[in-house]
Amino acid sequence: MLELALKHRGDAYRVVYALQIGADIWVIHAFQKKSKSGIATPKAEIDLIRERVKRLKEALR
Repeated sequence: MLELALKHRGDAYRVVYALQIGADIWVIHAFQKKSKSGIATPKAEIDLIRERVKRLKEALR
């Protein structure tokens, strides 16, 4: 799993995706980071990402 941090017009964005699932790249979650302080990804976002990864792995079995 890899997280990309991007800036666009003064706003911060995060894109989280998984690699090497077959020959495909799956985008798991993308969101705009709204906190002006700190770089940590909010726990609610992390929980959502973990749930999506779990569901994707189950679907690809």
